[in-house]
Amino acid sequence: MSIESTEDLFVSGLKHAYYTEQRLVDALEELEQTSSNEELQSGFAEHREETQIHIDRIEQVFDQLDAEAEAEEDPVVEGMIEAHEEFMDKDPSDQAIDRFNIAAGQKSEHYEISVYGNLIPMADQLGMDDAADTLEETLREEQDELETLSEMGEQFDYGELEA
Repeated sequence: MSIESTEDLFVSGLKHAYYTEQRLVDALEELEQTSSNEELQSGFAEHREETQIHIDRIEQVFDQLDAEAEAEEDPVVEGMIEAHEEFMDKDPSDQAIDRFNIAAGQKSEHYEISVYGNLIPMADQLGMDDAADTLEETLREEQDELETLSEMGEQFDYGELEA
């Protein structure tokens, strides 16, 4: 696809966002399953459900564009998933896994916030007020999730990590 206009750039970004959310559904399940902390497990499970809603919202935006919902691979997301796999191959302790998973969640939230933070002004510029509002709702939820994970990271007891 040639990108020659703001609309082309918006659609391309939307495809990346769609891919990101789809991949994160599976990644969040992995984070839930590998975490030993029940609060963390529950948080990842809840966010996985919320991520499915984000996928539905992106599909709504594609519908508003009269376009088929398509995902376009995002190497940033693949890199984050690969980093988690490499970390798990090092046979870390449960405590180290929990802390790594918090950080992995934070990284993905920061990335998603930047994705939506870039799509919203383009939707506004294109006069797509409904799309901008839909994406804004998702952005707020991603910001809330980042705040939750940041609080968990601040409260994490590093003394538990085995030397």
